[in-house]
Amino acid sequence: MIINASGRTDIVAYYMDWFVNRWNEGYFDVRNPFNPKLVSRIFVSDVDMIVFCTKNPLPLLDAIHLFPVPIQLQVTITGYFKDIEPNVPDKKQVIECIKKLSSYLGKENVCVRYDPILLNSKYNVDYHIRAFNKLCKMLKGYVSKVIVSFVDDYKNVRNNHLDYHEPFNEEYLKLKEAFEKNDIKVVSCMENKYHIGDENDCCVSIKYAFERTGKLFKEWKARDCHCVNMVDIGAYNSCLHGCKYCYANFDSRQIASNYKMHDINSSLLIGHLSLDDQIKIRKK
Repeated sequence: MIINASGRTDIVAYYMDWFVNRWNEGYFDVRNPFNPKLVSRIFVSDVDMIVFCTKNPLPLLDAIHLFPVPIQLQVTITGYFKDIEPNVPDKKQVIECIKKLSSYLGKENVCVRYDPILLNSKYNVDYHIRAFNKLCKMLKGYVSKVIVSFVDDYKNVRNNHLDYHEPFNEEYLKLKEAFEKNDIKVVSCMENKYHIGDENDCCVSIKYAFERTGKLFKEWKARDCHCVNMVDIGAYNSCLHGCKYCYANFDSRQIASNYKMHDINSSLLIGHLSLDDQIKIRKK
């Protein structure tokens, strides 16, 4: 099993102590977001690899050595300011942290996500090219690839009334040409129409997972991409970054409520088990 921590929330940034506790306890409990009474129990002994996804990797500096399994680190860094990403930490600090973690993990196991690309009058094509080139220059030699995608029309995006437009063909082609000129490999995530970079690679490929674990995993059927199958241990509406483009946060009141319900000693990320919860052991 490969666990993803996490696409549903930023576990590294806000819940890293809980993750370490659960690892030491030997299991994680994860509520099914579509059937809340169904809980998957994941034993650490069944975990072959961890994929950490975060906008703030700093809490990993003191914890990365605690996990004796292969790790891939994905850190999202964009060129946006507080109007789009109100609570994301200083990007320079994040980049320095990536360099330190890369020295420990090896650059082949570190990726950066320039994701999503949002186009408007402020964050136009030329702005993104400058921001992307600067990021690649700062991270050269420390990451294996940069993952890119364009913003999608999620519920939260509509609720935030974001000013953006779908890329015109000439904008897409200009971005594609500029991004692919960098020395760092570029791949696209969940993009069919606006693909940029190596079409034979993805965020976490089956080939990469096999090289790290010696096991052959299937594709992730829950997503329209070619990534290896992963089990997300996070919970929706629980990240405090407040990014305006986020698909995982769509109810601000529920975010505050969920965060208050977090207990570092609970087997669940949010709240506690109930007597009528149905627990099933998940092996893959």
